[in-house]
Amino acid sequence: MYNTLKSVVKTILPERFIIRNEDRFRKLLEPFYSGNTHYCNICDTSLRKFAKLHFGDEICPVCGSLPRTRRLYKLLSAEFLKADFAILDFSPSRALYRKLQKRKDLKYFATDFEDEFLSDYRFDITNIEQPDEKFDVIMCYHILEHVPDDEKAISELYRVLKQNGTLLVQTPFKDGEIYEDFSVTKPEDRLKHFGQIDHVRIYSASGLQKRLQKAGFETEIRQFDADFYYGLADNEKIIICKKKLR
Repeated sequence: MYNTLKSVVKTILPERFIIRNEDRFRKLLEPFYSGNTHYCNICDTSLRKFAKLHFGDEICPVCGSLPRTRRLYKLLSAEFLKADFAILDFSPSRALYRKLQKRKDLKYFATDFEDEFLSDYRFDITNIEQPDEKFDVIMCYHILEHVPDDEKAISELYRVLKQNGTLLVQTPFKDGEIYEDFSVTKPEDRLKHFGQIDHVRIYSASGLQKRLQKAGFETEIRQFDADFYYGLADNEKIIICKKKLR
């Protein structure tokens, strides 16, 4: 039902209108999914089930959060969000953007350079126009695989992060080594080589960890198990980075 309704709405209404009114549209779905088997920690809704997308992810029908977003917010809430923290979030999910923007105890900076996501800033990750050691927490989720000069981006993340601050990084990961080939430039070739038309590489978790460590970060690759109640995926990896004291 979810995918069918989504397809119908997208064919008859402009995308910008849908995004602006997404909360209202999704509220109409809540009675069809109401229950106590699952829980979305982004919109605080108890559910009978999550909706399943075509590629298998379990999306919250009420707020649109994906498993990785719910995992991220669960981790942030448990370990990394404190009052008066300055948070930098690159290309945030709409659900998380709306959630964190309401937090009056946080200084939330949501940025999207391509203006494709809900955001308030348009920082270039390779040249972040903010002072040194500005942010307590940075979320960089599914960004670096789009950036040709990822070492410059990582150095900028290090620069604007406070001493003892935390950077949370995730990309699609594969086993082995990082695969990148800058001679691959056509969208159809990038799809074939990297899995998406706007990706420029595929990281391994260990390969990305080495690049983060080279910039000065202390890193931990944390792997998570599935969580039925929250609808979280199995074997999800997040790289947790701390800025070394010098």
